[in-house]
Amino acid sequence: MPIADWPRRNGDADAERQIEEEVSKRLAGMSLDAKVGQMIQSEITHLSPRDAREHCIGSVLNGGGSWPNGKRGSVADWLRLADAYHAASLDSASGVPILWGTDAVHGHNNVFGATIFPHNIGLGAADDASLVEAIARATAREVAATGIDWTFAPTLAVVRDDRWGRTYESYSEDPRIVRAYAERMVKGLQGPAGGRGFLAAGKVLATAKHFIGDGGTAGVDQGDAVCPEAALRDIHGAGHLSALAAGAQVVMAAFNSWNGDKVHGHRYLLTQVLKERLGFTGFVISDWNGCQQLAEARGESWAKAVSAGVDMLMVEHEWPEALADLQASVRAGEVAEARIDDAVRRILRVKARAGLFAKGPPSSRGFAGGPLAPVEHRRLARQAVRESLVLLKNDAGLLPLRRDLNVLVAGAHADDIGRQCGGWSLTWQGDGNGNDDFPNAQSVLGGIQAAVAGRGNVRFAPDGAFDDPPDVAIVVFGEDPYAEGEGDIAHLSYSAAYAEPLATLRSLKARGVPVVSVFVTGRPLWVNPELNASDAFVVAWLPGSEGGGVADVLFRDAAGRIIDFRGKLAFSWPRDPWQTSVNRGDEPYEPLFPYGFGLRYADGATASRRLCETPSRPAVDAPSRPRSQGSGS
Repeated sequence: MPIADWPRRNGDADAERQIEEEVSKRLAGMSLDAKVGQMIQSEITHLSPRDAREHCIGSVLNGGGSWPNGKRGSVADWLRLADAYHAASLDSASGVPILWGTDAVHGHNNVFGATIFPHNIGLGAADDASLVEAIARATAREVAATGIDWTFAPTLAVVRDDRWGRTYESYSEDPRIVRAYAERMVKGLQGPAGGRGFLAAGKVLATAKHFIGDGGTAGVDQGDAVCPEAALRDIHGAGHLSALAAGAQVVMAAFNSWNGDKVHGHRYLLTQVLKERLGFTGFVISDWNGCQQLAEARGESWAKAVSAGVDMLMVEHEWPEALADLQASVRAGEVAEARIDDAVRRILRVKARAGLFAKGPPSSRGFAGGPLAPVEHRRLARQAVRESLVLLKNDAGLLPLRRDLNVLVAGAHADDIGRQCGGWSLTWQGDGNGNDDFPNAQSVLGGIQAAVAGRGNVRFAPDGAFDDPPDVAIVVFGEDPYAEGEGDIAHLSYSAAYAEPLATLRSLKARGVPVVSVFVTGRPLWVNPELNASDAFVVAWLPGSEGGGVADVLFRDAAGRIIDFRGKLAFSWPRDPWQTSVNRGDEPYEPLFPYGFGLRYADGATASRRLCETPSRPAVDAPSRPRSQGSGS
């Protein structure tokens, strides 16, 4: 069954006609070399403004952990480089303004001092589409502040196996949430399609990624999604259809294969389905060096991708080869020049819709130079943390806590903002960051200290050691940061990879201290031993820069009032380390905690049963996460 037609969204007919006239005029005046230049996107550390001018390059990006001049720098540094690329592109033979894209996937997360919102998995637990749209609006303003035009977001994967290292980039295993969020995220980033605010000041281009099936690869990054076309449409296509209807201007091709065939070379999906049947009029960009996986010979791989329907090639450092090889492929008749014209027309169309032909330098545009992490954005991020928390256990009504207690805070994640932000935070993998790298942020410990200040007492001991018994211990622990395939794991046992937190929990429990666990994670994991050793257990996901949102819910306020838990599981929780693919609607469906589970204070005191701590088979091999150079999407 083919993917169903999706209604096309028509904007202002006169405006579209004017855009097409301008695009046709510019296209007619471009040489083949200039056209192919428009189809190249390279990384800022490998392509200078001079290169962009000489080769009419259409786009640049900054990969994870890549900054102007190699330094994290200020907003002014980003604007200076954006202005330099813009001036160089106008001075090129084509005179076409350049587009700059970035991975602003949970806030403008690659920029020092920006607001870091919870990762998508936490937002899915909030099940609040209006919150997601507000986050998109805030993110767009901070991206625009640095002079960047475009973000590679939202990720619309519907994850079916939680071993996948990109699970936290997914809103839910349920296509319903992904579908609803896709529309609101695109609308928040770009403005309403066809409306006056579309791609206006403070708005940026969105990207529907990754088209299509990336969440269905059996927990393997860049693997094979083996499924019928109906499942590809109904499960993995749900968010994409919604994003297209909301006016998404760019689609990123997926690294994965579908039933054995790489999507980057899949003409049926990229051209016949996406462009022809669904009426997509924007452009398709490859993922980071994704086209190179199609053939051993680079020239053949780029030609295959373009012929299949990829319009812009994201190429890290081999952009000169891509440029020359694609030009040669056209001259040799291996790639039709009509396909090149179609690709460039699409790129120019999106640039025209974004107003780039009329806009001045990036530093002169609305919101350029604006503040990062203004108060209203930090408040929004803190609200998102509160709404995303999921309470799995609260025996004897231990939570909420009074503020006049003697509190012991333990765990490696308690005072580590880098860990609570996770991957895609200043660096690709999100590792190597200290608290000083997040100046507009608060750790979970900082939030607890602020909550208790003036009433109780907080002691911080990462290993849980104490002399005088505390009234309660809050242990903050979880996964270390990772991104993409470096986060792929063999099974879902947490303690097989991280033994120390369980030892801390058991030690506190043995000494009679009531224990609250705060679990920082990018996916559901088997934590039966940790649950048994806790009196209360809160899943905080990857909360981002506003750790104080955790304390807001754990503690009563100064007047004794509570903020109740709102989060519900948007991913089913495993009852065994090897129950890696348990999803709502499966038969049989036997998770430990089902999709939609989440306790409330209003539920009253609970008494949990003791959970089995013996896996169905050994899970002793710790996850392996080798570190490598940052990726671009």
